[in-house]
Formats: sequence, C-alpha cells, structure tokens
Amino acid sequence: MAAVTLSAVAQLAGVSISTASRALTGHPSVLPDTRERVQAAAGALRYHPNRMAKALRTRRTGLLGLVVNNLWNGTFSTIAETVQAWGATAGYQVLVCSTGGDPAREAAFLGTVAEHQFDGVVIAGSGGNADRVNRLLENGTAVVTMNREVAGGHAPAVMPAYDLAARLAVEHLLGLGHTRIGVVGGLDRFTSGRQHHLGYVEALGAAGLPVDPALVRRGPFTQDFGRTAAGELLDLPVPPTALLVSNHEASFGVLAVLSERGVDLPGRLSLLLTEDEPFFAWWNPPLSVVDTRAAYMASTAVRLLTDQLRDGPRAVPDPAAAGELVQPVLVHRSSTGPPAAG
Repeated sequence: MAAVTLSAVAQLAGVSISTASRALTGHPSVLPDTRERVQAAAGALRYHPNRMAKALRTRRTGLLGLVVNNLWNGTFSTIAETVQAWGATAGYQVLVCSTGGDPAREAAFLGTVAEHQFDGVVIAGSGGNADRVNRLLENGTAVVTMNREVAGGHAPAVMPAYDLAARLAVEHLLGLGHTRIGVVGGLDRFTSGRQHHLGYVEALGAAGLPVDPALVRRGPFTQDFGRTAAGELLDLPVPPTALLVSNHEASFGVLAVLSERGVDLPGRLSLLLTEDEPFFAWWNPPLSVVDTRAAYMASTAVRLLTDQLRDGPRAVPDPAAAGELVQPVLVHRSSTGPPAAG
C-alpha cells in the first residue's frame, strides 16, 4: 500500500501543501480551526511525516535531545516538562535520557545525538564530556548546558548561583538568631557542592563565626546520605539549632529522619532546603527553601537553544558570556524560626 502524501492531506483539508506542513509542525501562523482541520485529515488518512525526506530537504531532523541525571528530582522534572512542552509547540521531538549522573551513559547518548544528527541538545547532566559538547558545536549542533559547570565546554550555560543560595540561607538563619547552623552538602567535585559550601563558609565568616567541622556533612546526592547525615547531626552532644540541606536528594533522606524522630520544626530545629519542590509547601509545617528557579532556568535554556537553532552555534562569539547565572530566591515558610530559649 502506497504511503499517504502530504499533498493528499492538504487536498482533503482544503488547504495548500505549505499550510498543511505548517499546521502539522505547530507553526504559530496557522489559525486554530485550520490546524484542527489539517490534523483531522491527517488522522483520517493515517498520514505519517517522512522525517528522513524532510531532513534531506531542510538539513534539519526535527530531533532534540535532553540529558538529565534523574526524573524524580523536582528540578530535573521541571526542566524536562518545560523543554518537552516547548518542543511540542515548536515542531520538535524531544528524546529524554536519564543517566543517573553517569558520565559514560551521558557520553553514549551524546554519541547518539551526533550519529543521528539531532538539531540540538540540552544537557543538565554530569558536568563532564566537554570534548563531546565541543565536537557537537563544531558540527553545527545547538547545545546548552545546565546545572553543573562543564569545565572546558564552549556551550552557553545556565547555572544557579549556588554560592548565593547558601549565603541567603545562612543569612536568613543568622537573622533569626541561630549560630549553630548545620549543613548537609555535596562534594567539591560537583559545581553545586563546591559553590554551596563556599557560600556557607563566606556567610558565617561575614558574621564573625568560624566553621565548626562537627556541623558539616558532605557527601553524594542520595537519600541514604541525607539520612545518615541527619542522624549524625541530631545525635551530636550539642546538636545544631538550624539545618541547611543543599540538594533535593539529600533533603528526602533528611525529612524521613526528622519525621521518624518526631522532630519539632521549628521549635527544636529550623530547617531550610535548597531547591524547591511542590510538596515542600504542603509539608507540616511548610518548609522554607532557597528556590533555584528551575522553570526559569529551563525557559532560559530554551531561549539560548532557539537562538542557536535560528542563527547557528557559531553565531555565539563568546559562549560563556551568552549563558546566564540565575539568581535564587529565599522563600520563608514555617520551618524556620528563632532558636529555642535555653
């Protein structure tokens, strides 16, 4: 049976072939009723676009890649939802690769992006594979990196100001009267771990307070580490009166321990988390956060990707300057308050 052509769809819908093409790729110039008529005709005829033929004509495949470390972290899921929603309206298919933060799995997917000539890729991933990032750019693929610094990478980057996030958090807790502020953070090899700890140290130093190593726990981005760190800090002879947690993954482990032990927030302990999550506002009590603004970061990444898709990666003379450092926002809810008297 012969494949149904775009011309047949256009004839059934009563429009030109160019209008049918624009309607099926989500072009904003097409009126809603026209788009519906074309889509109905395509459905009735069981029309499937020939992407290979289109790629040969336009030198575009209509494919975009998205790399994330996981999809249960609120930041990564927001990025995925935002990029995929934009792709749907712009006529792109977005293929998502969740790597668990493994640079090798990320590299394998970037190899697929190159092999199948994706038009672009957003990488909110491991912070590695700079060589593959640069090779994609050299070959004309649009690339934007997010969340972690890719040392030696030339793609525009969208990064939260992690050091400012920690400073905002510590300054908030200091303003409430806390001086024993514990922290559950990441390791130096990760951008967020390194910069968040720097902000913590700087904020304490600005207040004339030394860093007490007993109040610092740094480790991998896992719930298990969050559980272990929270237990150790609560079991100190003189535990912290406030606790700052630097990432979603550890936060879930910390919250489990606090719930199991029935810790009074903020009566016994003030808790402040980095990266917001919808259910943080529903927790009892609602949890104070420093919001790194995942939706805004994703929208910014889409804008930078769109610029490259329109003008080409080489149109960006200084990729570092073309990126954006996103300023976090403190959201004061009910889990932070003054330390208990005595």
